[in-house]
This record gives sequence, C-alpha cells and structure tokens, in this order.
Amino acid sequence: MEAGMGLFDQVSGMVSGALGGGSGGVAGQLMGVLQQNGISGVSGLVQQFEQNGLGAHVASWVGSGENLPISADQVQQVLGSPVIASIAQKFGVDPQTAAQLIAQHLPAAVDQATPGGAVADAS
Repeated sequence: MEAGMGLFDQVSGMVSGALGGGSGGVAGQLMGVLQQNGISGVSGLVQQFEQNGLGAHVASWVGSGENLPISADQVQQVLGSPVIASIAQKFGVDPQTAAQLIAQHLPAAVDQATPGGAVADAS
C-alpha cells in the first residue's frame, strides 16, 4: 500500500477545491508563502519564471488560451529548494509532493489571477 499517493491525492483535492473557490484558501496561502520568500504576486512569479528560461510557460498561463504544463523539476528549478521547503511545511507535505502540487495547480492559479490576460500591478 502506497500511503504517499493517498496523501498526494488528498492534498491535491484540497488544493483543487481551494483554487475552485477563488483566490482565498490554499491558492492564497501559496501566494503568501511565495511573497514571504521574495516573490511578490503574479508579476513576481512571471519575473522568476522568465529569469529561469520559462517565460513562455508563464505567459501562456497569464494570456488567454491553453496553459502550457510544467513539471515538478521545473518548479524546483524556478522557485528553488528554500521556497519549495516553505510551501511543503505550510501544507504539511514533503518537498517533492509540494513541487508536484505546485506544478499541477500553479498554471490554473495564475490563469485565474489574470482574467483579463494581463498581470495587474499589485502596487
């Protein structure tokens, strides 16, 4: 029996439910942890992805149309271990699971946060 997968499904369901419920809940907590680690809002996230060669991915999430998928390894590359560890701690999962969850849900979260197809300035 693989307990880890059950936990992943459970946490993934929580994240999906929160994302479906608007910007609060898990999506808001995720953005909060990113902000604590120096990544401010969607614009900070876009900048982080662009600096790591994944600008086309994040641009697809912001713009209208299909969202390009991202892997857990790419999430790890862009956000780095300290940020992944903070998110993992926040949600009570291991860093690998956190990276998988971010990869699965971040495109939709950014898409929902930019309904007009543009990044709103947070200031």
